[in-house]
Amino acid sequence: MKTVVTQKITRRTLLKASATTALLGAVNSAFPAGVFAETAGPETAKATLGFIALTDSAPLIVAREKGFFAKYGMTDVAVQKQASWGATRDNIELGSAGGGIDGAHILTPMPYLISTGRVTKGNIPVPMYILSRLNLNGQCISVAAAYKGMGVTTKADALREAFAKAKAEGKEVKCAVTFPGGTHDLWMRYWLAANGIDPNKDVSTIVVPPPQMVANMKVNTMEAFCVGEPWNAQLVRQEIGFTAFTTGELWADHPEKAFAMRADWVDANPKAAKAMLMAVQEAAQWCDKLENKEEMCQIIGGRDYFKVPVEDILGRAKGEIDYGDGRKVENSPFIMKYWANHASYPYQSHDLWFLTEDIRWGYQPGDLDTKALIAKVNRQDLWLDAAKTLGVTDLPAGTSRGVETFFDGKSFDPENPAEYLASLAIKAV
Repeated sequence: MKTVVTQKITRRTLLKASATTALLGAVNSAFPAGVFAETAGPETAKATLGFIALTDSAPLIVAREKGFFAKYGMTDVAVQKQASWGATRDNIELGSAGGGIDGAHILTPMPYLISTGRVTKGNIPVPMYILSRLNLNGQCISVAAAYKGMGVTTKADALREAFAKAKAEGKEVKCAVTFPGGTHDLWMRYWLAANGIDPNKDVSTIVVPPPQMVANMKVNTMEAFCVGEPWNAQLVRQEIGFTAFTTGELWADHPEKAFAMRADWVDANPKAAKAMLMAVQEAAQWCDKLENKEEMCQIIGGRDYFKVPVEDILGRAKGEIDYGDGRKVENSPFIMKYWANHASYPYQSHDLWFLTEDIRWGYQPGDLDTKALIAKVNRQDLWLDAAKTLGVTDLPAGTSRGVETFFDGKSFDPENPAEYLASLAIKAV
C-alpha cells in the first residue's frame, strides 16, 4: 500500500523502525491529529471493496492510496476492480468469506435491489447498508456521431423523429445503460420519456459494462449510452460520438454512486465500519479540492485501476467539457462533487426518488413500503457519527434536501412521491 506523507522521513529512521512502526509513524507525520482509535480499535483491519472504472469511485481508491484507511486503523483494505455491475452484485452476494467482496462503489439503487432480492440469485435478499454517497453529478448521455448536428441536448425532438424513422425502416434502436434499475438506466429512461420516447416500446435499452461503452459505439451497435467518466470524454476524443448533456443539466446536483456494504459485515464490525467511513469522508474532501485533481486522476488512471490516459479524465474532472459537437464549457457548474453541497451525505429523500423511479419502471413493486426499506438500508446515522468524530461542523439539517426540480419542469416532493409518479406521462406501471 502506498502511504503519502507531507514531512520527510529519513532512511535512517526507516532502517531503525519495524515495518509496522514505520507505517504508523508515516501516518502520524502526515496527519498530526493522529490515528483514529476507539476503546479497542476496529474489530478487524481487513475489508475487501469493489469498484468500477468510473471517476466517482475515486474516494475509495484515494482512501487506500493516500493512506486514509490506514490512518484510521484499516491497514488491510483491498479495492478490487469489478468487470461490471452484475459482477459487483455477484461478489457482494458471495461476501469476502466466499471469495467475493464486503462492499463497493455502487449504483445507489443497487443496495435496495439486492436487499429486496430483486436482482439476486433465487431472489434471496442480501441486506445491505448505504454508508455514504460518493458523488453528485458527473454522468452523461452520449449519442452516436451520425446524429451530430441535430441539436440534441436535454431536448431531443429531432432525435425522437430520427429514432421513429429508423424503427419504421426495421432498425432496432439501442440505447445502452449499465445495470437494470441503476442510476444510468434511470437517467436514460427519464430523458427519453421526457422527450416523448418510450424506453420500453420505441427503443431497446441494453446493458453494457461502462468500460465497453466506447468500443460498442465504435462498431455501431447502439445509438446512445449513459455512463460516467472517463468514457464520455474518451468517445469525444476518438470522434465516435458526442455528449448530448451532462446529467447535472437534467437534475442539478443529483445523487449518483454510493459506498455500501453488506449489513452483516457492518453489524459484526461497527468500529471498523466507522473507521472506513471516516477514511472515505476524508478522501472525498481531498478529491474535491481543485489542487488535487491532477494527482487524483493520476492515481485512478493508473495501471492498478482504470488504465487510461490522465488526459481522458482530468478535463472533465476540473469542469472543462468538450461536448464534441462544437460546444465547449469551462468551469461547468455541473462538475462532479465529492464533498461540496453535502455531496457525501446519503439523503433519504434521494433514495426515495430512486425507489420511486424503480417502481415507475417495474423494477420494484408498486406496493413497496419505501419508508420502511429506506430506514433499513440508509445508514445516515452512521455517516453523521463518523463526520462528527472527524470534526465536521457543516452538517446537513435533516434527512431530506426538499423538493427537487428537473429540466422538463417536473418536480419531486419527497413528502408526496405518489403525486410525482402520477404526473409522469410515460411509465411502465
